[in-house]
Amino acid sequence: MILFRHVLACSILVVTAASGWAADKKAPGSYLAYIGTYTNKGKSEGIYSYRFQPGTGELIKMGLAASTPNPTFLAASPDNRFLYAANETSEFQGQKTGSVSAFSINAATGQLTLLNSVSSRGQGPCYVAVDKTGKCVMVANYGSGSIAAYPVKSDGSLGESSSFIQHKGSGADPQRQRGPHAHYINVSPDNRFAIVCDLGLDEVLVYRLDAAQATLTPNDFPFAKVDPGAGPRHFAFHPNGRFGYVIDEMGSTVTAFSWDSSKGELRNLQVVSTLPKGFSGENSGAEIAVHPNGKFLYGSNRGNNSIAVFTIDSHKGTLKLIDNTSTQGQTPRFFGLGPTARYLFAANQDTDNVVLFKVDPKTGRLAPSGTSISLGSPVCIVFVPTP
Repeated sequence: MILFRHVLACSILVVTAASGWAADKKAPGSYLAYIGTYTNKGKSEGIYSYRFQPGTGELIKMGLAASTPNPTFLAASPDNRFLYAANETSEFQGQKTGSVSAFSINAATGQLTLLNSVSSRGQGPCYVAVDKTGKCVMVANYGSGSIAAYPVKSDGSLGESSSFIQHKGSGADPQRQRGPHAHYINVSPDNRFAIVCDLGLDEVLVYRLDAAQATLTPNDFPFAKVDPGAGPRHFAFHPNGRFGYVIDEMGSTVTAFSWDSSKGELRNLQVVSTLPKGFSGENSGAEIAVHPNGKFLYGSNRGNNSIAVFTIDSHKGTLKLIDNTSTQGQTPRFFGLGPTARYLFAANQDTDNVVLFKVDPKTGRLAPSGTSISLGSPVCIVFVPTP
């Protein structure tokens, strides 16, 4: 992926559309669904909100929640009061860098109020995450191959970065991996470590996290390698905390690891293709997720335009590909499992549509629900429970 190349579609959709900010019915267990978009194609203006009913799969359009440039990835605070966005831009306050924006959430209307924006300290910020205490926000800069961490103030706004790390090196592919490309950053289940995927280095790096101070330092076991030229993109932990999985963008594979939580150490277990047998076209992997029951893993293919479905051996952590389900569109950069994991929301970048699939909790297989929505260049979806 080249800088700013992903004009994608990510998140979520469905059934009913009611325009405007008029109050809508909130059934018990409803959620706000926020969708980040690319705004540089002129198809959208920022972050959009929907009201999602997980019991019925109904998604009610509420409107534009916040106008902000290229909010391509989102993360909600643990207390669900604040939302953070990676603004994937080439300039911020006269500097060649992107930014990270903080918003307060109005649970009644779905609207977002900008608190502040700070420099991402690198080009092409493509991933943002909040630690489990809500005290630290982290960002990965794809274009310049760096990461940064920020303290969260009491009002939810961000302080200036308290930690910055510039990756160095290159990978096997002379075109795609001439330098580092940090593509993902998030915390381990115990909140002691931050996991970073660097596509340019073919490494999954591990940093020690001090959430109270919002600082990152290299771990004693600093990284695990993937196959040369695989290009690790996004990472997902197994619910049991013993395994982790990386979707490799360039290799169209998933690399499985064991995870030693006491040391913060990843060890390679397996590499498996995300593609069906016989597929010979161009493809790149994108998003990855593990079902909360720990039995299934999902990965998206851009090119084959499918969601790969795997079963997981709960004892070994290894994978077996059992299906590839068409996303009913082109270039599914992102997908997400809904709050109850009964639905999977596949966003197709190049067709500007999000398609809703039912998830079979016994087999893990996906079935089209018959529902889809149109949204200009959707990229990421975050669910926030409402009172």
